[in-house]
Amino acid sequence: MKHWNTGQISNQKGKVIIVTGGGSGIGLEAAKALALKGAEVILAVRTVEKGDRAAAAIREISADANVSVMHLDLSDLGLVRQFSDQFNSRYNRLDILINNAGVMFPSNKKTKEGYELQFGTNHLGHFTLTGLLLPLLLQTPDSRIVTVSSIAARKGRIDFENLDASEGYNPMIFYRQSKFANLLFAVELQHRLSGKGSKTISVACHPGISSTNLVSRGSGREAGWLLKKLMNLVLQSAEMGALPTLFAATNPDLRGGEFIGPDGRGNHRGYPIITGEESKIFKQDVATRLWEFSEKVTGIKFAV
Repeated sequence: MKHWNTGQISNQKGKVIIVTGGGSGIGLEAAKALALKGAEVILAVRTVEKGDRAAAAIREISADANVSVMHLDLSDLGLVRQFSDQFNSRYNRLDILINNAGVMFPSNKKTKEGYELQFGTNHLGHFTLTGLLLPLLLQTPDSRIVTVSSIAARKGRIDFENLDASEGYNPMIFYRQSKFANLLFAVELQHRLSGKGSKTISVACHPGISSTNLVSRGSGREAGWLLKKLMNLVLQSAEMGALPTLFAATNPDLRGGEFIGPDGRGNHRGYPIITGEESKIFKQDVATRLWEFSEKVTGIKFAV
């Protein structure tokens, strides 16, 4: 069987796509592939200068690439609203929202609203962004939301009594929690979209174990050259890691609710497939409680 790759992505001309965290790593590789297929791609980034460099790199490959940069800091829900207001005022369609940005293993830091940084950024920030952009997605034919989770979701649990880390903090446990939340959100959103008969779909994916800038521990700084070299010896490339995201964003056969990941052993590396893991990891009672909690603390009520 032929492995799925970017050559199977159809012409994306006319589509408007947001990639959060599109300034580096998997987000940049996904943005690059979609821009080269003709889409208008918005890099939603915390550091605009970094986004500008990424956009310039894409234009170096193709001078015709339609790529722009907008500021988005997912750790501050006020700034998420500001981004959404600006986007909604500029665009009358949104074909694909790729919830890619994330932080991994930072020191014990808080978001503007006082939640642990990984949970607040990776989940609450994207929950808010998706809710604010959902009306535009719903009015765009065959739109979709792609949320990037992780194989770390397999061991994740939501500690509703310690989401601000005031009762103790372990970076890995909180990272797993945030990525579990990403998967719960993506699948629960699909349930709600399906319940309303919407043609907009929600898909989850993960990059396996890939060489990305997440090792900056939330600082946004590039990894050092030695660390990059060591990572590249044991991890698959960001380009390969982006394939599940691109599969989730563009494969016409998806119906929503799938979990896309690499096809290799343990789904650590390889070419994208539908893993089927969502049925093992997803917990409806936890997803419902997480949804209700997220609506309460963000003030966001979804249009589904």
